Amino acid sequence: MAATENHYVMPRGRFDRPAKALIVVAPYYRDIADNLIAGARAEIEAWGAAHDLIEVPGALEVPTAVAMAARMSNYDAFVALGCVIRGETTHYETVCNDSSRGLTMLGLQGLCIGNGILTVETREQADVRADPEGQNKGGGAAAAALHLLALSRKWGAPKANVGFLPTPEEYQLAGDPGSPTA
Repeated sequence: MAATENHYVMPRGRFDRPAKALIVVAPYYRDIADNLIAGARAEIEAWGAAHDLIEVPGALEVPTAVAMAARMSNYDAFVALGCVIRGETTHYETVCNDSSRGLTMLGLQGLCIGNGILTVETREQADVRADPEGQNKGGGAAAAALHLLALSRKWGAPKANVGFLPTPEEYQLAGDPGSPTA
């Protein structure tokens, strides 16, 4: 069903200054991960941005790695990739819910994140969603992260004279001979 649907895709944006994305992938299903990575790389490069890639053990570790990179490095956007296929236990729900929740929490803190962690019932569903010639969700996650980055740059411009702080020219030091109160 998903392979036959038509979806709206926002046009690519452009950046007025360099952008760098970090792709964080859990390669448990290596071939699916490789296809998602290829889609993410292609989309990031089409935007004219740079990227790095790191691997983590599983989908639950993706949000932690993103949070660490945001704190300790200089990335502008993050692309989370992986695949979780339903098994015989409730571990599937834990991994799907907690990895998604972790990424959402980071996004609500202001990080520009695209979530491309597939959560599917079957291997066939994963193959459709990672298809390099189809609806590759790796590329979609990269596009989401970069659209959020463009939006944050649009809104994140410094504001002049906001709040109660004086402009730097208005600061006067006590005892300064040039100060009118000295």
